[in-house]
Amino acid sequence: MKTLILGFAALLATGSAFADTPSTAPVIHDKTGFFVHLDVAKVLSSTDIAQQCGLIPARLDYLDHQGREHVLDYQVDGTGCTNDH
Repeated sequence: MKTLILGFAALLATGSAFADTPSTAPVIHDKTGFFVHLDVAKVLSSTDIAQQCGLIPARLDYLDHQGREHVLDYQVDGTGCTNDH
């Protein structure tokens, strides 16, 4: 009887180890505003504003220190204007 229970437990443990479960957590969309605390551990991508002029929408994709992915959409003044000094 103990052998049967141990065999069944081993089968369950093997099945759960090879289960195909998606480990993707939902992306967190941060809110913009003044004094927003960002926990940035690694920048994944950001909008290139070098060739843009004026106020443009920008995006920052990053990982926090717990490994969760965040997206921050914000407005920024482009740096590609030729008449700026």
